[in-house]
Amino acid sequence: LQTMSVNEHDWLSLKPQEPSPSQCCGSGCKPCIYDVYEKELAQWERAKAKQDKSLLMEKKEQSNNSELNPDTFTAFNISSVEQLTEDTYQYKFELPGNSSLRLSLGQHIVLRGVVNGLEIQRAYTPISAGNAEGYFEVLMKCYEAGLMSQYIKTWKKGDMVFWRGPFGGFPYRPNEHGELLMLASGTGLAPMLPILQSIIGDEEDETFVTLVVCFRTFDKIYLKPLLQDLARYWNIRIFYVLSQETSLEKLPWSYQENTYTGRLSEDLMKTIIKSCRRKPFVLICGSPTFNEDMRRYLKAAGIEEKSCFVF
Repeated sequence: LQTMSVNEHDWLSLKPQEPSPSQCCGSGCKPCIYDVYEKELAQWERAKAKQDKSLLMEKKEQSNNSELNPDTFTAFNISSVEQLTEDTYQYKFELPGNSSLRLSLGQHIVLRGVVNGLEIQRAYTPISAGNAEGYFEVLMKCYEAGLMSQYIKTWKKGDMVFWRGPFGGFPYRPNEHGELLMLASGTGLAPMLPILQSIIGDEEDETFVTLVVCFRTFDKIYLKPLLQDLARYWNIRIFYVLSQETSLEKLPWSYQENTYTGRLSEDLMKTIIKSCRRKPFVLICGSPTFNEDMRRYLKAAGIEEKSCFVF
């Protein structure tokens, strides 16, 4: 049996590792972790064919220049942790100097975590404005059995966390749509916030917005002060749909007239669309089941597929 030469063994140890399924966040990132692997593998094959290890030098697993990058993970410091509800947290990350992530509206970034030796990646959408200087903020929900949640729950101020991106996004242009109807469930609120902030921050933008947010109970609604502030703008309406509240009487009076109990149903969708001031373009973000249901209800209400965007 031919023994492998030392040189062969050396090259094999440098060969990039194929990602495991847990490392793909499933959000359609470009480049996906598998694209990055293909690129690194091709680079390794070229270097091996020429027997020149210096050709591998471009390979950067983690970047140190504190700039977000779609191909490599960059470390960011956690500057504050705020618990919003029993299972939802708002994390603030430091950016060097007055730099900003320069995200387009609704773009997401990918977090890398290691739990029990298993590497996992998940996508999150920052809720801070894309041009916020010196920091960015992310809303995260922790699930009992979630692997990434186990990792996130250990975070404290000063910890280093690895992100790459940005990816995706909604190609928003001011005044392109007469009205935006935003349908969000829980943390699906995240990609809607930068868009709302961009609309209110631009005096020339006269787009109407109807935001419908779905939570289980009144206590589970997060970012209440921010949402109440947004609702004061002439062109923004916010409706709350609370699936496990039975009566509106216990709610503060300022919420009673724009809150519905039960689920966001096909009938309620028709009512909300009828109340829109113009024919809406619809943005949807929630669980896969929520997104599916919303598409079905919109179709029943006469809203075409081309007038919808799902995050």
